[in-house]
Amino acid sequence: MQDAFAYCAELVRTADRDRYLATLFAPAPHRDALFALYAFAVEIARVREVAHEALPGEIRLQWWSEVVARERSGEAAGNPVAGALLGTLERYGLPPEKLVDLIEAHRFDLYDEPMATIAELETYVAQTSSAVIALAAQILGTNADTAAEPAGIACGLTALMRIFPVHAARRQLYLPAEILERHGVRADGIFAGQSSDGLKAALAELRDLARQKLALARDSLATAPDAAVPAFLPVALVRLSLDRFERSDPFRPGDISPWRRQWLIWRAARNPARIAR
Repeated sequence: MQDAFAYCAELVRTADRDRYLATLFAPAPHRDALFALYAFAVEIARVREVAHEALPGEIRLQWWSEVVARERSGEAAGNPVAGALLGTLERYGLPPEKLVDLIEAHRFDLYDEPMATIAELETYVAQTSSAVIALAAQILGTNADTAAEPAGIACGLTALMRIFPVHAARRQLYLPAEILERHGVRADGIFAGQSSDGLKAALAELRDLARQKLALARDSLATAPDAAVPAFLPVALVRLSLDRFERSDPFRPGDISPWRRQWLIWRAARNPARIAR
């Protein structure tokens, strides 16, 4: 089993560097479980890239749903992420319904239908990003659901804006149709890589929403248990990321350098009051 956890740690190190670094600030006895949770999140988030088409993606997601429901224990033992995840579920009593909701939310990724409304987008990032933060806090021995929801939404929206060019290139729209309509933006223009004042205004509206959620998270984190801090450390990247996006082209979003991302996480670990600033 230790080999499975080591595999998860390496997967997170290469595929989700921010969460990997954040986990290094968690108490050592909980790190393996955090890596298992984050590796699971990586596996589900990249199903479209691995499967290439919707039907194989659906089959993969269904397999993971059955793993979480403990219906494929034999097969799961042969998959290091699945094996480590099931061990973590058993050890920490994590609610499997949150993992199932995360899987179901990512079914959206398999298709090219646009995200219709802001409410739909908020639900998507809450079931994915917010859920992972809440589950990580539970692994760390505390309940931080109140802060996890807005913090996760802020992180999730920021991540979607960072990879907006990737989604546009494959004709996917996470930017809600209702926002695009409000600013007179056509989907075919986005798919053609055409920037416009309307698109910039639409993304500015999404950044405003992310900042509102970040403010809510800041208020909730003020009373959150100290034990939950490692689960929230990636939130420390949100404000600066949004500022960078504001000053750059939608199809070439300015990002934070790796060394500065590491420094921001380290600084937040030293002073948790900086997490949601």
